Amino acid sequence: MTVVLNEKENGVTNIFASTSVEIGTVDPALLVGGVLGTLAYFVVGVAVLATGFLVLDLTTPGNLRHQVYVDKNPNAAILLASNHLALAIIVVTAILTSSDGFAQGLADSAVYGLFAIVLQAIALRLMNAFLPGKLVALVQDPKMCGAAWAVGVSLLSIGLVNAAALT
Repeated sequence: MTVVLNEKENGVTNIFASTSVEIGTVDPALLVGGVLGTLAYFVVGVAVLATGFLVLDLTTPGNLRHQVYVDKNPNAAILLASNHLALAIIVVTAILTSSDGFAQGLADSAVYGLFAIVLQAIALRLMNAFLPGKLVALVQDPKMCGAAWAVGVSLLSIGLVNAAALT
């Protein structure tokens, strides 16, 4: 934008603004490629989260989906939510730090996301082995307890460390 100031005429300053805006061109192939790339990364991210849910379901007692959504068990919901949030942070970090090449970037994101699931499952198993009490009793307890929050925050913390290790 260019602003031109004229001298005062009758005590009033005249300001004339000249604006030029270049619209440019749109490359449809580039736009479509970007949209398809976004969808591909989205699919990888959702697949990692879904796989993470399945693995968490296998590492916790009973049917986790039923415990959370039918029984409305708060302890199971805390573990599910914290694990999903940890995995989401890891997936976002994996996508942001992946290779600039499209295929390699997708592969990086998928492999690091799946590796994160393994590490989260190992962490949960270690917590089950070394913490007093058992996660079986915790997950199946219908009354919310502080131990569920502690395990949930631990899973989230481990996920943050896992994400930082990707950079």
